[in-house]
Amino acid sequence: MSVVIRLMRAGAKKRPFYRVVAADSRRQRDGRFLEILGHYNPIAQPYELVVHKDKVETWLKAGAQPSEQCASLLRSLGMTWQAASKPTKTPAKKAAAATKGRPRSSKKTLTPRKVKARATRAKLKANPRPKAAKKKD
Repeated sequence: MSVVIRLMRAGAKKRPFYRVVAADSRRQRDGRFLEILGHYNPIAQPYELVVHKDKVETWLKAGAQPSEQCASLLRSLGMTWQAASKPTKTPAKKAAAATKGRPRSSKKTLTPRKVKARATRAKLKANPRPKAAKKKD
């Protein structure tokens, strides 16, 4: 499960209010979340941003990725984190990955179970069961 830190919209029409939440990335924007980490009110002058830094740092250390807007808000509070980098393959690993696995053969070998199942199917196809006669009342 990949976790993201994002804003969940609340509030009335034309009056947005956001909760900063940790949520599964596959969930909807306003769907189920794992934990509330704070809130953001863009309507207030100046805007109101309350974040539980210890909870956010815990999630960031656990590998959660903040959304772009949430990352911007966290930077405005002076929080920093190291973005996860994509793993890179070295040429040796690429060569090992290419030869990995068993070689393909032109003829498949069948397990004894499959051999028996195919023989049974062939018998039934050659000699189908006679249909039972319907009873007359």
